[in-house]
Amino acid sequence: MQAATRKTGFVAHELYMWHNTGNYAGPMPYGNPVQPDTHAENPETKRRFRNLLEVAGLTPQLHAIAPREATEEEILRFHTREHLEKVRALSADVGGDAGPFTPLGRGSYEIAMLSAGGVLAALEALMRGEIDNAYALVRPPGHHALADMGMGFCLFGNAAIAGFHAFEQFGLERVAFVDWDVHHGNGTQSAFYDDPRALTISVHQDNCFPPDSGYRHENGTGAGTGFNINVPLPPGSGVGAYEEAWDRVVIPALDRFKPQLIVVPSGFDAGAYDPLGRMQMHSDGYRSLTRKLLDAANRHCDGRLLMCHEGGYNTWTVPFFGLAVMEELSGAVTGTVDPFLEMHAALGGQDLQPHQAEAIALAEVLLETLPCQN
Repeated sequence: MQAATRKTGFVAHELYMWHNTGNYAGPMPYGNPVQPDTHAENPETKRRFRNLLEVAGLTPQLHAIAPREATEEEILRFHTREHLEKVRALSADVGGDAGPFTPLGRGSYEIAMLSAGGVLAALEALMRGEIDNAYALVRPPGHHALADMGMGFCLFGNAAIAGFHAFEQFGLERVAFVDWDVHHGNGTQSAFYDDPRALTISVHQDNCFPPDSGYRHENGTGAGTGFNINVPLPPGSGVGAYEEAWDRVVIPALDRFKPQLIVVPSGFDAGAYDPLGRMQMHSDGYRSLTRKLLDAANRHCDGRLLMCHEGGYNTWTVPFFGLAVMEELSGAVTGTVDPFLEMHAALGGQDLQPHQAEAIALAEVLLETLPCQN
């Protein structure tokens, strides 16, 4: 095993796994004639991600960061008081729905506060210089949550709340968000849509979720015009398309914006065989994208790269995607072989296809509207 060369912070807590989304049929409520099953957003992929890090021998080389509960003030930098109180009330009773496709159970409010606070704790360690980069394996996720309601399994906007914390607590002037979840990062987009301090980039499956969201013309408004970039990729896109999107859009945008911090809402549902996506990423693909982001972070913000966990619903593959990212962040090589990599790499369409290149070229035009920092 090759030892870690960077100080990588890691946030994880068993209480995250106790957020109860109930018995569903995947993302849909059960009911006649649908037999009850497990909700798509359940603890298993996250537990197995954490467990594989331990089995691979990487955990002792990571810098454990204890999560804390976010304060109301920190949550209210993005969310309305009404939304916070609704989540609190449902959690104190028998649970319910915080918004479209967003079930929660008893005690979920406290866990969601710990989830947002876990990302903040990682950010604080990063800004204090105690670590080089960080991964927050938090739950519930956050990138779909809007100011006034939850959405798409997300209660509070973890990444957005971290961005506001970076501005308000640490005085940063430029924060970039690079969302590689298969679904559009609409909540983070909405938080900063008119704010030139934030560059929000979402690379996602075209028109997957939320419906009618994540189009290229959603480019910011007012002072934030040009600072929101969506790269909607055609279904079936593989590593070739993601590499092209990074090389032609994501990295050039970061180089123009010159962020002081990069935040990655990290969903692994663009991975091959995910039940809620139709893309074909594999572990080496995630490893490569992480390396490109690290290089950009080293150029612009002293390596400050913060990842917070979002989606990813294939219990077999997500742990290996996560391990690849953690190895790249830390510089460690555990020697653990992804048993699915050969199968995923052999899927037809992994190379960049002409229609995918065309979609990326259309997104590349958006760079012309992004002001360039001196």
